[in-house]
Amino acid sequence: MDKVTVTFFVFFEEPFWVGILERISDGKLEVCKVTFGAEPKDYKVYEYLLRNYEKLRLSPAVDAVVTKEVKNPKRMQREIQRQVKNPGIGTKSQQALKLQHEEVKQERKVSARQKKEVEKQLQFERKQQKKKERHRGR
Repeated sequence: MDKVTVTFFVFFEEPFWVGILERISDGKLEVCKVTFGAEPKDYKVYEYLLRNYEKLRLSPAVDAVVTKEVKNPKRMQREIQRQVKNPGIGTKSQQALKLQHEEVKQERKVSARQKKEVEKQLQFERKQQKKKERHRGR
């Protein structure tokens, strides 16, 4: 059985507070972005995750590099300092979010195109009906 790792980062991205959920399972990374608005308290974030975890729309899986846990506390502290110094989300997370964004964009394009074609067909049928009515002398 593989290990599943879930991490949730909360940071300020002008003008809102944003949360990034990263889930790594079977060597695949899935990401979801949540916009909070005002700065959320820790208990509010925890409550949000408990209530909405199943509803979150995760990005398609991207290959992730799974690292082993480090036992050396000094090395771990240096790594934490490095991460705090460099704010932002990981590049794999950004790729996964970008991929999700592109998928949503494609879905929106397809639905808009279909809606436009249906509207065009209806307009054409209305014109044909008007032609028939004029031809009949009404």
